Formats: sequence, structure tokens, C-alpha cells
Amino acid sequence: MKRAIIFYQSKTGTTKNYAQELGAYFKAKQIDTLCLSVEEYQQDLIQNADYLLLGCWTKGLMLIFQKPDKIWGDYAKKISVPENTKVALFATFKIRTGTMFKNMAKHFNHNSNISLPNLKSRNGKLSEKDKVILDEFIK
Repeated sequence: MKRAIIFYQSKTGTTKNYAQELGAYFKAKQIDTLCLSVEEYQQDLIQNADYLLLGCWTKGLMLIFQKPDKIWGDYAKKISVPENTKVALFATFKIRTGTMFKNMAKHFNHNSNISLPNLKSRNGKLSEKDKVILDEFIK
């Protein structure tokens, strides 16, 4: 059985809800899934993961200077992504994500030549567009 690990950092609960919706979608696709706060991160949890999703809320001004929170950035720097693990990023936001995903990707070790799928939500709910992205991601 395939395995997915979802790590999130949430400030108001919206990102946690979104992470749980992502997890429920993976489970519906018969993928064993763990959905955990970044505070619960342990490297051994991701060693046998086929999919790793990393997410946080959008910090910054409403229209510019979007970036991950320091807690998420510190966590992401610890991650050593296993060679065959597929990675996607997700974020929740109020108005727009701007440079959020670019700034998230800077924080962790990954092959910078690989394009990472980006999922985003204003309300913590999974959209039909998200499902299309996820279906392509898990192929």
C-alpha cells in the first residue's frame, strides 16, 4: 500500500482543516495517510513515504511579501526528503499566495530542478482543482 505523510503548521485552524481534507482524499484513494503538525515531525516517519505534503498558513502583507512562518521554516530545514518520495506544497491564504510557494521551497532540501505541485485554499476546503492536481500527483 502506498503511504502519504502530511505535515502542516496552522495558526487559526484553517491549514489544519485543509491538511485533514487532503488526508481524507488520500485515504479515499486507498493510500495509508498520516496527518501531523510540524511539531510532531520525526525524520523516521517519512523514510518509507511515497508522498510528502508540506503546508502552512501564509504570513506577510495581504498582497506582497508572503512567506512561511518561522516555525514552519525551521521545521522544513530539518527535512531530508527520501530519494523516491514525491513532494507537494500547500498553503492557506486570505487574498493571494504571491511568492509563498517559492519561499516555502527555499526552506527545505529538494531537487530544485523538480517542479513541486502547489495546492492552496482560502477556506481550508479541498477544491475540484485540488483533486485534479492530487490525482496527477499520485499517478
